[in-house]
Amino acid sequence: MTKRIQAKYKIDRRMGENIWGRSKSPVNTRDYGPGQHGQRRKGKLSDYGIQLRAKQKLKGYYGNITEKQFRRYYDEAVRRKGDTGENLIGILECRLDAVVYRAKFVPTVFSSRQLVNHGHVTVNGQRCNIPSRMVGPDDVIEVREKSRGIPMVIEAGQSPEREIPEYIAVSGFKATYVRVPSLDEVPYPVIMEPNLVVEFYSR
Repeated sequence: MTKRIQAKYKIDRRMGENIWGRSKSPVNTRDYGPGQHGQRRKGKLSDYGIQLRAKQKLKGYYGNITEKQFRRYYDEAVRRKGDTGENLIGILECRLDAVVYRAKFVPTVFSSRQLVNHGHVTVNGQRCNIPSRMVGPDDVIEVREKSRGIPMVIEAGQSPEREIPEYIAVSGFKATYVRVPSLDEVPYPVIMEPNLVVEFYSR
């Protein structure tokens, strides 16, 4: 299990964007970088810098994914037929913690990982505590009955911040993963550029 060792909202401020679309994000009031040099004028990014930022933004959006894991997903996307950028997004959206987040069982991608890690989620009736598990079409993901009173689960269900995408069918505390989405179906709050990620790793 990976462990985030820095404040997650530093990612927001470093990118200068509210990448999770949350009202709590400090970018909403402080649109400059973190640290004592955050307010200095930013220089123009090189092509490499633009590609690196696109990669860091996409990787950061999904929470505690390590660079090794993310590179493995990219390699898998290259092996598959079709557009590599689209394949990469499809793979990321197949992660169990991503599906739990999309189904609005939890308020954030970080709490999604926590919910799965602590054994509060089942896949096709079997308890699963591996956030990186890949789910496929028609898999059923459910919050266990004794876990439905957890405050963050209740908070997520009442939150107006996000809508459930069409590729996940939700009924109460049960979600069915309908299909692997394309890039334009994924409800990112900011523009993600997987084509730049592909360029970054293709250098």
